[in-house]
Amino acid sequence: MEVRGYEEKDLDQMIFIWNEVVGMGNAFPQTDLLDQASAARFFASQTFCAVAVEKELVLGLYILHPNNVGRVGHIANASYAVSQTSRGRGVGRLLVQHSLAQLPLHGFRILQFNAVVASNTAAITLYESLGFQKLGTINRGFAKDDGTYEDIIPMVYYVKGR
Repeated sequence: MEVRGYEEKDLDQMIFIWNEVVGMGNAFPQTDLLDQASAARFFASQTFCAVAVEKELVLGLYILHPNNVGRVGHIANASYAVSQTSRGRGVGRLLVQHSLAQLPLHGFRILQFNAVVASNTAAITLYESLGFQKLGTINRGFAKDDGTYEDIIPMVYYVKGR
């Protein structure tokens, strides 16, 4: 398994994985699914986008971009998506570690997650094991498909030595 920058040939598999996570409705804030045209624009607009692949099969992906602009443009944001069939194999860890290595290469000093859903305990455990810190809890910050709300936990990672 390797992590590399995405290529156009990966788009169909990336769309499937992204839409799978969006469709589950329990991790990403997005509600709209990607099609070929919107995905090509979306992934190309990121500061960096990578895929975890094994024998040309995309197992997961991440996007990396500024969390905001101007005086806080040195703070990045990222999203990670792993296919349901590839979970539990360390794909997420590899993607997060790869994204952390990309931060200084793109001028970022901090990686901030705005909305980690509180029930996503596997992600929270992974992030904390890699040095992320919880910033608190935003009560009822995530709107679920059934009309209820769940808490979200903003998290932050500081690039070492910067």
